Amino acid sequence: MVRGERQDVGVVGAGIVGLTCALRLSEAGYRVTVLARDLPGDLTTAWASPWAGAVVLPFITKDSRDRAMQIASLRYYWSLAHRDPTCGVQTVTVQEYWDHPSHDESDEWYATAVPHFRRLNPDELPPGTKKGNTFVAISVNPERYLQWLAELLETSHKVRFIRANVNSLKDAKTTIECKILVNASGLGAKELAKDPKVIGVRGQTMFVDCPRDPKDASKVIDKEVRIRRGTEYTYVLPRMLSGGVIIGGVEEEGSTNTDINVDLQRDIIERVNTMTNGWFRDLKLSDVRKNIAGVRPGREGGYRIEKADDAIHAYGFGGAGYRYSIGAADIVVDLVQKLQELLARL
Repeated sequence: MVRGERQDVGVVGAGIVGLTCALRLSEAGYRVTVLARDLPGDLTTAWASPWAGAVVLPFITKDSRDRAMQIASLRYYWSLAHRDPTCGVQTVTVQEYWDHPSHDESDEWYATAVPHFRRLNPDELPPGTKKGNTFVAISVNPERYLQWLAELLETSHKVRFIRANVNSLKDAKTTIECKILVNASGLGAKELAKDPKVIGVRGQTMFVDCPRDPKDASKVIDKEVRIRRGTEYTYVLPRMLSGGVIIGGVEEEGSTNTDINVDLQRDIIERVNTMTNGWFRDLKLSDVRKNIAGVRPGREGGYRIEKADDAIHAYGFGGAGYRYSIGAADIVVDLVQKLQELLARL
């Protein structure tokens, strides 16, 4: 962008994808306004980002653009974890387990992309799992990071925030007074973008105190991620600066019920104990610091990042918004620049 030509760009949505788009756009020289119903600091399950697992772990894909997005996010959060200890981002040691016998290790493209990658030996695997890996990746405390990022955007990048509910992207443009709009509205895209593929995916987790090492009770386990993939979805995810971890989980596609299922709570505790060899053997339901049930912003066929209908869309990331946030935002900036060039010729 030519110096002095600060184009106004609006972003609908203040979740992790919307805020990250605002960050990258403002870094590129745009004057950004974020419009959202929910803003960082709001602790309501009406939006997903504050309650996300928020680990930046690579995931299997054969799509080269998808891989590039994941790597971009990993690099950004890695740098941030070593740059600002107040932001809620930290490096963690990961053990991931696969329970499906057909899992193909050759699909693990990230074996050469993450630090200290090693395949686990059979005696390191939990019961019921077939294969596994260990490596170093990133964990984010979403409540802390979202507020940190919003403060950075306001103070250092002069991003404006508007709390508002809009019924259409046209209304959003009018409210913000911009020609270019980024739609990062998550579940809201079902109505705002008239996208029938947007679907809610229910998740339920528990926030509990960090476990202690069974071999050394003086050692708190607060930088270890454990995750089981395949037919069962179970995880332990640390929350930096909180003294706790998130344990879960479940993915119930099409459900928007945010009531707590007590039977599922007991099932989660049993599963995480099996996976971790008893880290939570003494955990009772009365010990849980917070019960969480929320709805991830999914989309049939996968996320959407494209220009269409006079807007640039970036939504449908389900429970992987943090994994894709920087990579998605970089693509959005490129699309905004191309749209600006097009508008300049009209």
